Amino acid sequence: MKRLLLLMLVALAAVALLAACGDDDDDDDGGGDIPDGPTIEVGAFNFDESHILAQIYAQALEAQGYPVGTGQIDPGSTREIVQPAIESGEIDFVPEYVGSLLNFLGGTATSDSDGNLEEAQGLFGAGTLLEMAPAQDTNAFVASADAAEQNGLVNVSDLADVAGELTLGGPPECPERDFCALGLAEVYGVEFGDFVPLDYGPRITALSENAIDVALLFSTDAAISSNQFVVLEDDMGLQPAENVVPAVSSEVIEAYGDDFIAFVNSISAMITTEDLQDLNARVQVDQEDAEDVARDWLVENGFLSE
Repeated sequence: MKRLLLLMLVALAAVALLAACGDDDDDDDGGGDIPDGPTIEVGAFNFDESHILAQIYAQALEAQGYPVGTGQIDPGSTREIVQPAIESGEIDFVPEYVGSLLNFLGGTATSDSDGNLEEAQGLFGAGTLLEMAPAQDTNAFVASADAAEQNGLVNVSDLADVAGELTLGGPPECPERDFCALGLAEVYGVEFGDFVPLDYGPRITALSENAIDVALLFSTDAAISSNQFVVLEDDMGLQPAENVVPAVSSEVIEAYGDDFIAFVNSISAMITTEDLQDLNARVQVDQEDAEDVARDWLVENGFLSE
């Protein structure tokens, strides 16, 4: 009897020990918890695609447990405002475009995506550029259907003989930008008879109404196909490679470390140019909210559950 009692006590002790070990394992699982750190203020530029991308990263990070602020996403701002905001700490995270960023920082972007990233990182003193997405959205000079037909416009170089009689619509900073009017003059010898500074949405409207003849748009814009605009081939290589790349403040990188970097890189790796075209169409043509469209993409790609 005593032997049986002793065996029962030993068994109970073993169960208790296993339970204690199980509790320790549960505690170890907490090692993946998000460390204390600043709220990650996500910013965007002032156009739909940038809002969609910013929402993709912001919602994914928030679902992962990071503190996220989204007040800087809508309506967004120009790079001239966003870049100083990153440097001052007002914005911590923005989905950038590597070629345009490099040019803005004083470098010379080319069609070499990796080269652009390496040079931009060396000039980007406000933080870190993480891995690029496969997706890229280049600047494109786009003619209205009427202007293209009447002037035989297929390539950007075709503008050289007729631009003096045409009107270009572009961002207010276009005259000083290498990829816009300044680059057109230096690379192609193209100078328009008139330039109208317009924000992005009004630019599309003006082109569709033939109030302007050519506009600087983004190559993934759904308005191009829906309005039968003609994208002029950049036959002399003015526009650089423009892969999407997250620009993140040093404070956030230091606070959240390698797990944060790996998670953001995993999101970027899934974003394709075709995704951008489809997502833009849903916002620009179907008039869906960027926030909802971004969530759907995250669900489809396994970052959020239904």
